[in-house]
Amino acid sequence: MALPDSVTTCLSQPVHYAICKLGFEKTDTYDINNILSGNGEVCWEAVTEHVCYLESDQGVDYIKSIRSLGPVCESVNLYFKSLTKEQFVIQYASWFHWTNCTEVFLEVFDVLQYTQATEVALGLMKLTSCLERALGDVYLLKDNDCPFLLRDLLASEQLADVFGQAVMNVLRVFIGSPRGLNLRNILWHGFASPQEIPAKYCAMLLFLTAGLGQLLQTYLLQTKGVLVHRPYVIFISLEELDAFPGKYLNNEILSIAEELVKLSSFVLKIMLPFWITALAAFKQSRYADSVILLLPQLEVGLRLLFTTSNKCPNRLLTAESSAFYTTFDEMLAKHLDNEEVNQLPVVLEEPAMASDFLWDFLNHQEGPRIRDRLSHGEINLETFPREVANQIVGFAITILCRFSDEDMFSLKEHMVIKPLMNCASCYRSRFHPISRLKKQVLECRKSIHLWAELPTVPEEQVQKIKGLEGNAEADTLISMISEIISQLQHYMPQNCCSSDDPINSVLTERLLVELCDTRICTLYSPRAVLEVVAVLRRISAQCHQVSQQVIAGAELRYTQWVNKTLRSRQRHNYRRMLNSIKFLSPVLQLILLLITLELVSVHSVCKKNPFDYQQYLKFLKSVLQYTENLVTYTSPEKNKWDETMEFTKKTLIKLRKVSERKLMLVHLAM
Repeated sequence: MALPDSVTTCLSQPVHYAICKLGFEKTDTYDINNILSGNGEVCWEAVTEHVCYLESDQGVDYIKSIRSLGPVCESVNLYFKSLTKEQFVIQYASWFHWTNCTEVFLEVFDVLQYTQATEVALGLMKLTSCLERALGDVYLLKDNDCPFLLRDLLASEQLADVFGQAVMNVLRVFIGSPRGLNLRNILWHGFASPQEIPAKYCAMLLFLTAGLGQLLQTYLLQTKGVLVHRPYVIFISLEELDAFPGKYLNNEILSIAEELVKLSSFVLKIMLPFWITALAAFKQSRYADSVILLLPQLEVGLRLLFTTSNKCPNRLLTAESSAFYTTFDEMLAKHLDNEEVNQLPVVLEEPAMASDFLWDFLNHQEGPRIRDRLSHGEINLETFPREVANQIVGFAITILCRFSDEDMFSLKEHMVIKPLMNCASCYRSRFHPISRLKKQVLECRKSIHLWAELPTVPEEQVQKIKGLEGNAEADTLISMISEIISQLQHYMPQNCCSSDDPINSVLTERLLVELCDTRICTLYSPRAVLEVVAVLRRISAQCHQVSQQVIAGAELRYTQWVNKTLRSRQRHNYRRMLNSIKFLSPVLQLILLLITLELVSVHSVCKKNPFDYQQYLKFLKSVLQYTENLVTYTSPEKNKWDETMEFTKKTLIKLRKVSERKLMLVHLAM
């Protein structure tokens, strides 16, 4: 592994030149009054004239534009330094309201007064994410589908219609184009060290954001439009994210972490200030700042491991203007671009844990996707929850520890770190589709369990309703369920089964919990596995909806029965519902059991040949069709309980046949 001390920059030579030197080549003093009107508004025409264009296709000439705008940026920076906070607020605060993040931009002004390199970089990261979100809100004035990537957003006709193409070209010199300064990407992906980001570019983007606010106000007055801000993403079910409990992240462990960053081979020396500031921010309860600083540094450290373990050319360690960056997405993939196996998971001491955690918190669609949401401005920075920050800080400390010399720590310090390391080694994916299916199954089982507590009319009163058949059909269905369970008992934990009473002994929450606790590989799941899991999840979701409908319907009908507001036909239908509940409960529980057994054996699907695989999918989709029909027929609008009994019988016959022929995955796995 390359020594972190030997790396002096993560920027390629052309990118380093563009950011650190190009904008300083012209040493002219630029008069701020050229781009400021008497009342402090931005004179955009004077700014846009510094953007140069190529003769060939009239595209932006980024090199000449950066060089030309350099003195302008310096002038803006000096101008802001000459203002007091009160003057800045009076003059500019109202022009930031369109961003819905006024306080963030006022904080950036404070940072510029002291020019502490790490804080300037942090300010730029926050500024660009808030600006991107605000520009997306403006885009939605013109269209319904906002581009995900900043470069596409800035290149859109919609924003050009609002602000003017020349104005958008100015922005693209600073952010959004890999051929420009591309400040947003090189910071969020961890390529720039603190000393490589000139404060004057941060000042210029602050200035331009105020100018955009002025242009937008004019546009809204002319069009009588109203800018609507999209709601922020709110993290729900924070307990699901609690892999590293906050109680382990006390001052003692944070003090050890501050020493670890100086010793760990995971940390590039040039990036050390980011780590120190991130840990300090966490101590100060600035949780968003801490995570914003740490995420790019985790990417840097993993990129260092990735490039060395995969023997990539050195240039992959750097930000290139003409090539894709090596980012989390590529580093977490199973294969490299050349189809060779990615060696990074092998290098990580706990490959499944580290990769599962990163996939969970950064990539999986149902996970928090913290980096995406922070970098695209989707999260309210002021209310960023500590519970989320705990996870990134906790994970970072375990990675630092893994790549440090253990002899450097006393026993006491080891005892402090040990709980965190245990959390890391025990981690299981929480947001992979397999993990979500387990959660769905257990939640559905709890819902069905509530049926036993539903209020019900005494049997003798129900029997008074004339013209209804008895429970013979329901008894037949229950008998078929028992038969299917008996066929499957061999594939279940034996301590959960009883041949005397298969339904009550097997269809239990304890069995499902035990099966769901089985460790299933989630990392790099094959496509066939994901397809099967997707169908199983849809089946589970339909079962849950049926359960909820039955609960709501039974409670409503009971209340109406007690209040004697049911008409004759409704009383008959209520009786049918009560009869159906007797077999629907074990049917749904049987389906949940089948889902779970198939899930535990899901990787066996890879053993099937293409024909058998398609036949198996066809079988699963027939079960899905059954559950979808159940949703329809048990809905308040339909209430077709007799029909429910009929097609349940057909489905059970099919399930029994498939079980007898041993066509399920659970059979293959044995």
